[in-house]
Order: sequence, then C-alpha cells, then structure tokens
Amino acid sequence: MAFQKAVKGTALIGGGAIATVFGLSQFSQYRNKHGALVQVEAAEAVPVKQDHLPTREQQILALQTSGEFDVLVIGGGATGCGCALDAATRGLKTALLERDDFSSGTSSRSTKLIHGGVRYLQKAIMKLDFEQYRMVKEALEERAHLLGSAPHLSAPLPIMLPIYKWWQLPYYWVGIKLYDLVAGSQCLKSSYVLTKSRALELFPMLRKDKLVGAIVYYDGTDVLAGMRGCVGCAAGMSSRARGAVWGALQGCPHRYMGRCGVRCRDVLTGKEFDVRAKCVINATGPFTDSVRKMDDQEVPNICQPSAGVHIVMPGYYSPDNMGLLDPATSDGRVIFFLPWEKMTIAGTTDSPTDVTSHPIPTEEDINFILSEVRNYLGADVEVRRGDVLAAWSGIRPLVTDPSSKDTQSISRNHVVNISDSGLVTIAGGKWTTYRAMARDTIDAAIQEHNLKAGSSRTMGLQLEGAQDWSPTLYIRLVQDYGLESEVAQHLASTYGDKAFEVAKIAQVTGKRWPIVGKRLVSEFPYIEAEVVYGVKEYARTAVDIISRRTRLAFLNVQAAEEALPRIVDIMGKELNWSEQKKKEELETAKKFLYYEMGYKVKTDQLTDSSEISLVPSDIERYKKRFHMFDKEKKGFITILDVQRVLESISVQIAENTLHEILNEVDLNKNGQVELNEFLQLMSAIQKGHVSGSRLAVLMKSAEENLRRREAIPVDRSGGGL
Repeated sequence: MAFQKAVKGTALIGGGAIATVFGLSQFSQYRNKHGALVQVEAAEAVPVKQDHLPTREQQILALQTSGEFDVLVIGGGATGCGCALDAATRGLKTALLERDDFSSGTSSRSTKLIHGGVRYLQKAIMKLDFEQYRMVKEALEERAHLLGSAPHLSAPLPIMLPIYKWWQLPYYWVGIKLYDLVAGSQCLKSSYVLTKSRALELFPMLRKDKLVGAIVYYDGTDVLAGMRGCVGCAAGMSSRARGAVWGALQGCPHRYMGRCGVRCRDVLTGKEFDVRAKCVINATGPFTDSVRKMDDQEVPNICQPSAGVHIVMPGYYSPDNMGLLDPATSDGRVIFFLPWEKMTIAGTTDSPTDVTSHPIPTEEDINFILSEVRNYLGADVEVRRGDVLAAWSGIRPLVTDPSSKDTQSISRNHVVNISDSGLVTIAGGKWTTYRAMARDTIDAAIQEHNLKAGSSRTMGLQLEGAQDWSPTLYIRLVQDYGLESEVAQHLASTYGDKAFEVAKIAQVTGKRWPIVGKRLVSEFPYIEAEVVYGVKEYARTAVDIISRRTRLAFLNVQAAEEALPRIVDIMGKELNWSEQKKKEELETAKKFLYYEMGYKVKTDQLTDSSEISLVPSDIERYKKRFHMFDKEKKGFITILDVQRVLESISVQIAENTLHEILNEVDLNKNGQVELNEFLQLMSAIQKGHVSGSRLAVLMKSAEENLRRREAIPVDRSGGGL
C-alpha cells in the first residue's frame, strides 16, 4: 500500500515539472524530425559503399599522388572518422591521418553506452541551463540515429536505478520521465517503476535490505565500442575520397597548416611526405591543444583532460540483459554497472589527468569502483579484487573554462574553433554525438574555406555491415559454414553482413563439430580468421588485434596474453615478419597488457612482500596440502613434484602449461614455488585479492583425488579372508 501511495504521489509531483519542458521538447523534436527527413533522402543520393578496402600501400600512394585535398582530417577516432565520412558523402575530396591505430585512443575506452546523459539533464534542470538541455536533446536524437545506422553493433539496454529511500522514488521518477519526454518519439521504451520483489527477480545480485523498489529506463549499448562502426565509416567512402589513411601515420602540421596541409611520416617505413589540403581539421581528442599550438604557440588551452577508469568482472556479477546505475556515489560521481560481451563492466571515475598516449589505471581508482559496487550488491555476493579481469583508463577531452577546477561540472558540449590561419578544431562532445559533431565541423570548414558542398548527408546513413544484417543472420553462418553458434553470433554482431567474409577464410578444425573456426582462446568466441581479416582492415601490430579488432585485452588480460603467440604467428605470415620482429611484437603487446590493461595492478596483489593473514588452523591445512607435493620436505616444489603427483592420479598436463602455472606464483622467479609463496597465495585468495589461481585449484583438486584413492581400512571394509 505504501508503495502504491508513493507512486501516486510521484505522478502528482512530477506532473508540473514535465509540463514545463513539454512544449520546448516537442518543438525541438518537430524541427529536428523534419530536418532529418530531408537529410535521409540526401544521404541515399550519394552511395559510399565499397566492395573491397584498398590496401594500406594503395592508401599511402593516394595521399602522395592525389594532389590537393578539400579536407584533411587529423585523428582517426570516432569524431575524426565521422568528419571524414561527412565530408566524403558531401562530395569533398577527403583524407584522414592517424598517428597510431584507428580508434586507439579515447574512442575504444568508453563505457560502451550510447546515451543522452541522465546526469546532464539533472544539471540542466537544477541550474536552468539551456545549453545542457540542448546537449542532452541532441545526444538522444543521435542515440536513435546510431541504433538505426548500426543495428548489429548496438541495441537498447534496460538500466535499473535501485531506490533505498522512499523520498528518492518521486525525485528520480520525475527525472527519468523527463528523460523519456526529452527523447520524444525517439524514446526507446518508456521507463517504469518496479516493486522490491520484482527488482530482485530481475537483478538478484542487488542488496536487499532497505530496498524500496527500482526505476528502469532505457539507453543504448555499443557492442564493440565503436571500432567496427568507425571502420564502416572509412570503408564507406567513395573511391575519389580514398585518401583516408588509418593506423601508423604521424602528422606534423606546418606553421600555417590551415592553408597548406601537413608533413607526414609513415611510422612503418620511415618515409616522409607532404599532404596538401584546402582545409585541415584537428580531431585529435585529448591532444587537441598540442596540435593547436603547432599552429599558434600562444593560443590558450580549450581542453581539460579527465581520466576515466573502467574495470571488467565476470559475467555473474550482473544479469545478461540489465544494467545498473549508481546516481550518487560517495564523492558525487555516477557509476554504471553493465553487461558487456558476457562480462560485467563497471565505471567510471572522473579525475584531472595529464595527456598521454598510454594512460594507466591506478589501484586507487579500481578500489573506488569496487567499493561502490559493493554498496549495491547483496552480502551473499563477495566482490573480490581478484575478480577484476581487466582495467583501463581513457582520457576524456572535456571542453572547459580555464578557471574551472572541477571536471565533474564540465559539460560534454562540443566546440568548433577556427584559428587565424584557418585550422578547424573540433573539441569536447561525447561518443554518442560524434555524427552531429562531425556535421557541425564540416559545416564550419565549408563556410570558412569556401568549399563547394551541400548540407550533411549522414543522418540515416547505415554503416558498413548494417545493410543486409538481420537478427537471424548468424543462423546462416552456422548452417552454411559449420561454425559454432556462439562464434556465429559473435561474428554477426561484430561484422554484420560482412561476417560471411570472415567465415569464408576460417580454417577447418578437423573435428566433427564445429567444422570451421579455430578459437584463439577457449572461453571467448574470437577465431583465428579474425586475425587475418584484421590485417586486411589495416591492423599492423598484435596490440591492434587484441584490443581493437577483437576485445580480448579489454575482457581478460590473461586470456589475451594466452592468445598472443598464435596471433603473432598468424600476423607474421600475413605481413612477412622476421623472427626478430615477431619477438618484438610479442614483447610490446605484453607490455601493453601489463601497464595499460591492468595486468600490473592485478599481479601486484600477490608479491614477495604480501602479508600472510591466515589463522593457525588454515596454515596447518595448507601446509599439509603443500607437503603432498613436497614429499622430501625441501621447502619448495618444482614442476617435477607437480608432475609426479598428477601421474599418481592419472592426470596429464602439458609441461609448458605447468611452467606457466607455477610461474604465476613463483614470486622471486627462481623456478620453484616455496612454502611461503604458497601461503601468500592462499592468504591473498582468502582476502579476495586473487581469484582463479590455477595452481591453487590444481593442488586442491589433487589433494581431494588422493584422499579418495586412499585404501579403506579392514575394520571399515567388513573384514575379509
């Protein structure tokens, strides 16, 4: 009864607030909707699809021999590629330069949400900030566009907002309903209120005590964080605009770059050359100001970088089809808790940072996220530090007032700036609005440089892979090629209708089933054919494959490390690498996993200085287990000791695998696991700092197996002859 009264009261309280924005929202919706219809028709008039991607060598040659371009974009992230697509579809001769791999910066390190920004709408209402409102409105319109232009990559996701105080129910209900209202006809699904019992049914991991109920609203989720969508952008350019280059070009703008172009160096070959253009666009995200200062050293900064850390945990921490929003963390931030690629992603933090190409997640940020997650999960769900499978930091290029000190109060509005020399800079904004940002940027470029082109034609334009995609496309992959169902679903949702091209080059397994498709690692659906296909999509390093052509590095750093040798072998054959080059690639990729993807902070949980905080009974129990392997009481075990015990219970494990298992616990790297190291491991496991230790599981399993094999005493057997 109390719940029903609260809901009724909520409706009454919210009515007035909703009415205040209704007229404005409907007018804005009407204007944009009718404008969009014209743009969709225009987009269809300019086909941008290409059957085959030009090779990287052809791209480089086009840059050098195509004469002056109309538009040259620096930066191959979501915004930069969006600018290139927008320019190309207007008929402009377009080039794009990226110093690293495509989408290697902020674009690949997002929260995986396509959203308008619930917290920005809250700020817009509380502060009567029309600019914030307009940004949310635009983002919701772009959300609808993204879901339609790349249906294989994105989908609506229900997100739950748990309520633990009665007064919060009307407050948050009004806010979420306003969010629906601002979306207008592009609202994905209407939000709704849940009772406590229904909330726990849908999200059984929730903390039960004091739970009043929950509110569920809808936003979009991006299956591959934009990587495949941006590939589709560049792959969709017309042939006369194929000057765009991804993955390993380094731009060095001239003093008056807006008038002439840039000086480039091909990082792979070292060759330098000039690219001339009527207009140069700076879309370099966090590096915006460094590029602007190449044009004018006296220009003031317009970006304030902010670091956002995310962590990935096992899928059992959240339902498969329901996210969770913590609207007010202990320090006022917002934390999302979302299902992603059958795992759970949690984040993000928000703190000032220095600009770097290699941001590193900190233990402090990881523990902050874990502590906030613990606040919402039940006591029966132990949130363990050892369950963090990967962690990364991304740098947001927020637009700021130089006098501002609080990055949390900064809007995600984008700014288009034109220098005295004509350099066009696009800064700020958010992933969801990349198309609108690109549209505004090219509009400004056309006006500033008197380029001959019409209005934007990207609204309603489908990205590569979307044209012939359907939710049941994966069934054809299973039936026509003999792929595992999970692998087929992954290929369909990643490549869209291009999944057949990957399936065609998949190797025969030699098994009854699946017929084709050798996995890179057993627990993920990525197959070897994707490495070959990734090379065709300009992947040139092992890091490109584990982080952006697949998402292994972002899902599980240990699985990514396990797949690396095979990935390097395949790339070596495709790119004719020497043995020395393969060794260098392997080491570089391991360093990337160690520092940038959280492997270091994960391994730091177990060091030779780790405390042993075990009760005496546990110490004795673990000593007995250890001495089952250390029969000679040496004080340490080697691979030979482990092999001997395994042979006694008829278990076989490859020798190189055993070396890897022991090396995970061998803290001083002397080729053996000492008793103290084993006790440090078991202590760390008990405290939740370490999970999934193969040696711990192996030794426990062997101990139980040996006990079952012990001879039954005569007095218990019933006697005998």
